Amino acid sequence: MLIARMTVEILGAIPVAELALRTRVVRPGRSVELVEAALSAAGRDVARAQAWRILRTTQEVASRQLPAPPLPADSTPITAPGWDGRYLSAVEWRFVAGGFGRPGPAIAWTRLRHPLVPGEPPSPLQRVLAVADSGNGISGELDLRHWHFINPELTVHLHREAVGEWVCLAAQTAISPGGVGLATSLLSDLDGAIGVGAQSLLVAPR
Repeated sequence: MLIARMTVEILGAIPVAELALRTRVVRPGRSVELVEAALSAAGRDVARAQAWRILRTTQEVASRQLPAPPLPADSTPITAPGWDGRYLSAVEWRFVAGGFGRPGPAIAWTRLRHPLVPGEPPSPLQRVLAVADSGNGISGELDLRHWHFINPELTVHLHREAVGEWVCLAAQTAISPGGVGLATSLLSDLDGAIGVGAQSLLVAPR
């Protein structure tokens, strides 16, 4: 089966401590099923994810793929003030448009520098989800040093698995009066588009 949609809800601060994980099948089925996982710390849920899985079939019908942006030859250094290098340094970034600390839409190719679990190659889904949460960061419309744009959730729709190490985010952010924003990302691999990501945003001054 292919995970066609995953939504992650961030329910609270996730401590660097012992965590408990529980999983269940919410809606079993032979063609589609809904699965769920919850992460808890000290008896309190801190994150929850639900995913729709769809049966792979042998059908050969396919629509035209949106082409992928070109992959730049060189990595983009992390030099913008206010950007923390810990997560960012675990990912290789190659910007086609925009950049760290530059307001507005951005297009960036990404590649994990390290596996999520030592000794285990990341799966195609892990490669996508590890960077899909960065859409609001690279396409922020406001100065990170003075504004929060926090996403309490991430939803990713996929119509095929990613191929290879590289995942591209073509991201943009919309902010409306009242402090609510929406970041959207077109996700691609080197063969073309694979899906979309979206994040609801709390936008507020620090």
